[in-house]
Amino acid sequence: MRDVLEVLEFPRVRALLAERAKTPLGRELALALAPLSQEEAKRRHELTGEALSYPYALPEAGALREAYGRALAGARLSGPELLRAAKALEEAMALKEELLPLKNALSQVAEGIGDHTPFLERVRKALDEEGAVKDEASPRLAQIRKELRPLRQQILDRLYALIDRHREAFQDRFVTLRRERYCVPVRAGMAQKVPGILLDESESGATLFIEPFSVVKLNNRLQALRLKEEEEVNRILRDLSERLAKDEGVPKTLEALGLLDLVQAQAALARDLGLSRPALGERYELYRAFHPLIPNAVRNSFALDERNRILLISGPNMGGKTALLKTLGLAVLMAQSGLFVAAEKALLAWPDRVYADIGDEQSLQENLSTFAGHLRRLKEMLEEATPNSLVLIDELGSGTDPEEGAALSQAILEALLERGVKGMVTTHLSPLKAFAQGREGIQNASMRFDLEALRPTYELVLGVPGRSYALAIARRLALPEEVLKRAEALLPEGGRLEALLERLEAERLALEAERERLRRELSQVERLRKALAEREARFEEERAERLKALEEEVRAELLKVEAELKALKEKARTEGKRDALRELMALRERYAKKAPPPPPPPGLAPGVLVEVPSLGKRGRVVELRGEEVLVQVGPLKMSLKPQEVKPLPEAEPGKPLLAKPRREVKEVDLRGLTVAEALLEVDQALEEARALGLSTLRLLHGKGTGALRQAIREALRRDKRVESFADAPPGEGGHGVTVVALRP
Repeated sequence: MRDVLEVLEFPRVRALLAERAKTPLGRELALALAPLSQEEAKRRHELTGEALSYPYALPEAGALREAYGRALAGARLSGPELLRAAKALEEAMALKEELLPLKNALSQVAEGIGDHTPFLERVRKALDEEGAVKDEASPRLAQIRKELRPLRQQILDRLYALIDRHREAFQDRFVTLRRERYCVPVRAGMAQKVPGILLDESESGATLFIEPFSVVKLNNRLQALRLKEEEEVNRILRDLSERLAKDEGVPKTLEALGLLDLVQAQAALARDLGLSRPALGERYELYRAFHPLIPNAVRNSFALDERNRILLISGPNMGGKTALLKTLGLAVLMAQSGLFVAAEKALLAWPDRVYADIGDEQSLQENLSTFAGHLRRLKEMLEEATPNSLVLIDELGSGTDPEEGAALSQAILEALLERGVKGMVTTHLSPLKAFAQGREGIQNASMRFDLEALRPTYELVLGVPGRSYALAIARRLALPEEVLKRAEALLPEGGRLEALLERLEAERLALEAERERLRRELSQVERLRKALAEREARFEEERAERLKALEEEVRAELLKVEAELKALKEKARTEGKRDALRELMALRERYAKKAPPPPPPPGLAPGVLVEVPSLGKRGRVVELRGEEVLVQVGPLKMSLKPQEVKPLPEAEPGKPLLAKPRREVKEVDLRGLTVAEALLEVDQALEEARALGLSTLRLLHGKGTGALRQAIREALRRDKRVESFADAPPGEGGHGVTVVALRP
């Protein structure tokens, strides 16, 4: 059986993951990613979620691993190599200190980072910031360099003195090195003035580089000290390399850093592709799942459980059936590998094995080998699959005679159902669709096709088998009807089933459009209800704030009155009662002006017509509830404070409120409104017409689909204020206008 990871394109997921890794360690782990144990996969899911909410910086683990590998092999590392390794270890230890306080899965991974303090302290003592070995790296090196410095200066002083004595013999006043020995540049014709050893000459021959005899012994001594210095530096670097190789914590640190990099790459992949954390259970249930490797992929929802263990998907070619199989297969493989999955929400079982028979279409010459290959893979499923296995089969029964293929495919499906496996199967064979219809354990499904645009939509439709759409497309392209009818008559039983499915599909689409319209209108009603509830809550909040402010004001006034009364009592005791009484009367008059607010408007009783100024609507009182009034505004009832409504006068029987003849007509334009909005407007218009004494009301709702007209008329039929209603005359709007006669 072909590797299921290859068949389901899992290596492409690995590649996307590796692109987001920051270190060679993380990239290698990403490219080697494969299904894990269930416990480890859950841990990776936890780590990915934590990495999404807590980003962290990673050290350069690649340099550390390379240096550690060379040190293990016995190589003497250079100073810069050792310095880079030490820097990575230092940053790793800092990352550990950062993550440990989180007390989560990330901190548990960070615990694997070792303590490399001894090695780091030795590196800091031996190397400077550029990776060069410092004098204090060892006492012997310090002594050697202590001798080197004055010796080097002695040579330079002697050579510059020579140049100053014979200035005409030199090209310039400088000292240089040739063959690691100090020398001076002498003009070619002046060599006799500077006795010494010729070390080199310029390309033009105009300059000779001569080591004067006066510094030969000093240069020899300098060269010997340099060799000792090099030997001691190499010994120090070898010692540091061995210390790194012997640090047993480095492998665990590298392992922890690699996993932290991989987890961070998994978080980046989830963020970039819109993946979500899967829940693990006993069934497959994916909501708005999509193929993670297809840009702007259509999202579909489906489930596999004990009632519907196998989903049989049919429909036109290139309609998305194979992509849907891979969507489920990749979701399972990604979840088992510790990755988030391509769905808004996913509940996945943990299969003991995923079987996949998915192949590209091949030429007619290859049909025999293709069919044989399918059979070999199907044989493996039939022999090995268990109730815990997941089976994905593309184009079951293809590559052979349709009649024999259908019979064999039905037998295979029956065997898979008997084994209790779960899976997805795609097919073009009509007998298989008929077999699945209404059968326990298997469900028909199809990929939607847009007959208007003549293209697939890649949307999954559950419970409805798919069709080839050959006759539907021919009818859409206006082939002669007699030809189409003859074609339908020539169809075998399976073909007639296709024609029946075509008609059922058209009816289903019409019902779905109506359901969507009702859903939008219900949503509008819900939005209006919420808006009214929020407004009522705001009113209540403002009322409570006003009451609180009033209470505070009254409390302050009471304190003030008490103080003034106390002062008056004291004054009456000391100055006489007459003056105190005079001031008490004045105090009474002053507070009489601060009378409490007027009581609620009188005249509120059930059935009274009122206005709600805050909403700009009219309604009727339904019930008085203590300090609240229940008012009906159109189809909605709301509780308000008495101060929030305003009673309106009623028209007397036989005498309109306003002296206007009942022949006047009011017209209300309801076009463009939703059903809920239109019903509110109609209710208010009826109240206004009644208050104005009108006899007729014209409601302009338009023709459209007729839904708005039907809803309005249903409401009018139940309204006691309406005598009758009918369409307007053809010249005055016809079916697009309803004329309402009001009761007197």
